[in-house]
Amino acid sequence: MRLAIYHDGEKFQKQSFSNEEEFEKEIKKNSKKLFGEKTIYLDTKKRIETTSLGDSIPDAFLFDLEDPEDIKFYLVEAELSTHGFYEHIFPQITKFFAFYKNPNSQNNLIEKIYSFITSNPEIKTEFDKLLKNQECYKSIKDAIENNQKILLIIDGEKLEIEEVQKTYTDTWDKLVIVEILNKYHSNGKDIIVLEPDFLQEELIVWEEDEKIIPYTESYHLEGSNKLIVNVYNTIKSHMLKIDSEISFNPQKYYISFRKNRNFVYLDIKKSKIKIAIMLPFEKGQEMIKTHRLRKFTEGVQRFYGRPSFEVTIENEENQGEVLDLLTEAYKAQRGGH
Repeated sequence: MRLAIYHDGEKFQKQSFSNEEEFEKEIKKNSKKLFGEKTIYLDTKKRIETTSLGDSIPDAFLFDLEDPEDIKFYLVEAELSTHGFYEHIFPQITKFFAFYKNPNSQNNLIEKIYSFITSNPEIKTEFDKLLKNQECYKSIKDAIENNQKILLIIDGEKLEIEEVQKTYTDTWDKLVIVEILNKYHSNGKDIIVLEPDFLQEELIVWEEDEKIIPYTESYHLEGSNKLIVNVYNTIKSHMLKIDSEISFNPQKYYISFRKNRNFVYLDIKKSKIKIAIMLPFEKGQEMIKTHRLRKFTEGVQRFYGRPSFEVTIENEENQGEVLDLLTEAYKAQRGGH
């Protein structure tokens, strides 16, 4: 059955992509519309050696600079749904997992991407504009090491993807974001449909996961360095001393701390922990002097349903101020303020 969209009295019929190259070109041409005006899509497939990624090169790299202090990095892989999943798609994505676990490969890619950016004045100018006062090399390095994902864009559903996400929770479920892209055409006009909406991902990932998957603390701590594991254990021990009935709830993208309701969300990376605190930003400014703070947008705060902000821990210095802040968040959710 061939799908169609009716818009302004016109019938737009679904178009098939003749090959993967055509599909990739459509993504590149519409990258700003699909992923946001503050994203940079790097089509470097023919310019970076496959050895940088373990003999497997993605179709592109995507940097999301919506928040210059929290840049997201994606290896982009475009696939046609006609390709065999276990014969083609699965082994390709698996090679990317191996890359993300190899520090030497990551460092090599960081150098290659930075060299590519600096040798292209237009791209370098765009990075500098979106980064504002952030240093380009450090920002790229931090994104690749700590905010890494794989963006799999496909032109139709593959039932096998959901199956492997349930089986391989530490890789396919944790790292792979799947988007389905289709094109509809009528009288020289096109409609591009991307599902789900990539621009809403920041909010979607914080929703409680509906899949019956046993996420654990180990799931989140895997791949984190020893310092970050120690920081997490210190935080957990501190909270249990305050109240032994506080629950720690690992979900797909975070670990929440809860008593009467969730009051803290931890997003654990390789070399940092980002903590969403359910308190006014001014309270963070008052109590935090060492660690980096980020004020959430009004949209994110509306999503949480109360004032909130983020504190980032990247070292073990002055942990006391963070522990005191978490104590305040605990008191606030109990009605202590």
